Amino acid sequence: MKKISIFIFLVVLVLGLAGLWFYQNAKPVATTLNFKNFLIVRGTSAGQIGTNLQKEGLIKSAVAFKLYVRLTGLSQKILAGEYVLSSNLSLFRITDQLLQGPKEIWVTIPEGLRREEIARKFAASLNKDETFIQDFLTVSKDKEGFLFPETYLFPKEATAQKIVEKMLATFDTKAGLALTKENIILASLVERETKTAEERLIVAGILQNRIKIGMALRVDATIQFIKGNWQPIALDDRKIKSPYNTYLNRGLPPGPICNPGLSSLKAALDPSETEYLYYLHDSDGVIHYAKTLEEHNRNINKYIGT
Repeated sequence: MKKISIFIFLVVLVLGLAGLWFYQNAKPVATTLNFKNFLIVRGTSAGQIGTNLQKEGLIKSAVAFKLYVRLTGLSQKILAGEYVLSSNLSLFRITDQLLQGPKEIWVTIPEGLRREEIARKFAASLNKDETFIQDFLTVSKDKEGFLFPETYLFPKEATAQKIVEKMLATFDTKAGLALTKENIILASLVERETKTAEERLIVAGILQNRIKIGMALRVDATIQFIKGNWQPIALDDRKIKSPYNTYLNRGLPPGPICNPGLSSLKAALDPSETEYLYYLHDSDGVIHYAKTLEEHNRNINKYIGT
């Protein structure tokens, strides 16, 4: 009985000391307002968030923060982005501020999206309405191909004008000024037609070969652009009358069909020298090249079927 009493006493003592430690470490670091911008990058764990908060002098203990958000189930509710926090807030108030969401939001724009897809992506991430989408399409008119795919940090109140300006500036910074319009158009075709950096170089070379000999490019992605979706095309779709139809018109289409990434832009600027004229992807996404139409038809029968 005496041993049980001692055990209970020790448990109560440990819990009491732990509670006291947590209470002390949950108190504010300072007594006066001291606002700081605090950035949470996507994929940051609760433990790392706590470590960063402590380094910035916003909380006393990273361990206390980690324990609190994990035991309360709040760790998965903290969104990436930029916050404005003050060191005169308790650990609980700091956590409340994080749960209210950031003042700036990370938005990732993948390679190969059209303008309207980018507009919808920003609208969904920044909680914008249809008016924003229409504004984006207006200010980005004739800018297809120049809206650089990247992960951006924008305030929730960012306008379509500011977002487009930032994307265009990023294109100039990262893609450089050596690209011609033809390079960008070719890069947009390569972006939609390939899966890897190695493929992009070779397919860019294949499309250049077709242009040199006056052969129609016959790029399915241009038909998908006309239709406004990236779904597989039907045979009759190749008859759609449009300057973007590379089955009916020779040479490059009049403008980019999407916004390519840096890898595709580099491939269009300096494609691989190749003797291939044809390519296709099988059902597993593996690409197969051919030098002649006969060889290409054999690849179709072998990897796609009739």
